[in-house]
Amino acid sequence: MIRLLRTYLRPYARQLAAVMVLLLIQAIANLYLPDLNADIINNGIAKGDNDLIVRTGGLMLVVTLLLGLASILAVYLGSRAAMGFGRDVRSAIFSKVEGFSQVEVNHFGPASLITRNTNDVQQVQMVVFMALTVLISAPILAVGGVIMAIRQDVPLSGLLVVILPIMALVIGLVMTRAIPLFRAVQVKLDRINQVTRETLAGVRVIRAFVRTGHEEQRFETANRDLFETSIAVNRLFALTIPVMTGILNLSLVAVMWFGAMRVETGGMPIGNLTAFLQYLMQILFAVLMAVIMFVFVPRAAVSAGRIQEVLEMEPSVRDPEQPIKLPRDERRGTVEFQAVEFRYPGAEQPVLHDISFVARPGQTTAIVGSTGSGKSTLVNLIARFYDVSGGTVLVDGVDVRAVDREDLWGTLGVIPQKAFLFSGTVASNLRYGDPAATDEDLWHALEIAQGRDFVEEMADGLEAPITQGGSNVSGGQRQRLAIARALVKKADIYIFDDSFSALDFSTDARLRAALKAELGRATLIIVAQRVGTIMSADRIVVMEAGRIVGSGTHTELMASNETYREIVYSQLTEAEAVA
Repeated sequence: MIRLLRTYLRPYARQLAAVMVLLLIQAIANLYLPDLNADIINNGIAKGDNDLIVRTGGLMLVVTLLLGLASILAVYLGSRAAMGFGRDVRSAIFSKVEGFSQVEVNHFGPASLITRNTNDVQQVQMVVFMALTVLISAPILAVGGVIMAIRQDVPLSGLLVVILPIMALVIGLVMTRAIPLFRAVQVKLDRINQVTRETLAGVRVIRAFVRTGHEEQRFETANRDLFETSIAVNRLFALTIPVMTGILNLSLVAVMWFGAMRVETGGMPIGNLTAFLQYLMQILFAVLMAVIMFVFVPRAAVSAGRIQEVLEMEPSVRDPEQPIKLPRDERRGTVEFQAVEFRYPGAEQPVLHDISFVARPGQTTAIVGSTGSGKSTLVNLIARFYDVSGGTVLVDGVDVRAVDREDLWGTLGVIPQKAFLFSGTVASNLRYGDPAATDEDLWHALEIAQGRDFVEEMADGLEAPITQGGSNVSGGQRQRLAIARALVKKADIYIFDDSFSALDFSTDARLRAALKAELGRATLIIVAQRVGTIMSADRIVVMEAGRIVGSGTHTELMASNETYREIVYSQLTEAEAVA
């Protein structure tokens, strides 16, 4: 937690210094007022010196005004620093996560990353704000109060030797028990977010399989687990505050008892006893504020640790220190796999074995195979969503690991297996491919992607609203908009990862014909389940169990590859396969 605070509060050093000065002024003023009050009682009221009462009372008003002004400024500057700290940490986490490969995202989980960038940051931000307004002044008041109390009466100050260690013991016991509980709360909050996210994302599957009751029970289990841990935390602090308040009240009774005896014997003026009581209240109030802070500090410490885990995680896929620029000649876009092997982190066996082939500009290279054969994993290596475990992936003769990722991504137009649209409009989604694209460019891309007709039918055309994830359009429309978005980019290499699955056969055929006519210069890599989509490809790569078991044109593979024939005949008749 200290490292996180040191890093992200450094830009606010001047504000923090000003806050500390203001809090020091505030603490000095608070410590000075009881002494002035004692002077009025001892030397003004007792001796009937009205001038002293007026002068000292006026001074007290000036000190009080200064105290109020310092308090307002301290809270204002402290809140600005705390809110700025939260803003900067959230930005740092977001930037860090954007640089993560899929390995790191899977390691933390999307639900946990969201929690860390919202709830965890809020916990630390709250402690920073409270520290700047309470915690810094608390030790000044406590130490200063002890010194000023001793000035009033040394024998009576002996009570502090008993009171303060008892309070310190209570705080220590609470901290020892609270930290593990707060760590458990954050983990269980992650679980709640995970279950909620899965339920919302899979709501149609849940209803289709009549598993609503099961999901409710799963959420109830996670919810009750969080509830029981939170109750344990609240029980702990429900006991702590009354204990501390009880110590405070007993301390006041003891001071008044022994102080009254001191006053009665003439060992202590009544004004000094009044001041001593005020100093004792300040000391115990400061300690009580520290205890309230300690209610939040353990949870914030756990949250800071979770934030630090994200910020210190080194991505497994990183840009090289001295990146190589991709060549920019007219025939760019060649993709080559050389003896590629890949295994997921922690896996015993590779999912891809000895993959070698070349996809060239102006050609369509199709990848086909049964479910789980490694097709999507293979194309993910081109964009460096993962890095190869062995072998090399080359783009235009350059190892993709030697290229700056933004330079690499600039050459690619990727249409993922699950088409995802952002909240906004049709135009804003298409311009994700090229922010400078004109309306004519967008309509042209939609025409190629066979999406112009349904967009024109929308009330606002290109400005028609798109909800988060594209939930207000059909699956086929989402796919066509995702394809159009990639076409707007005018990339050198297009990767279609099973991107035609939601299209009917006639739309699929028209789309493929348009792509061939419009993207003749580009490299097209198509992952497909439907054989009809890839029969006319210049080269078809057949995969099975993570290996290439065949490569060639449709005619060549039908004549020589049993695996390909099985895939074809599982979908087409013999007459359709020959045609």
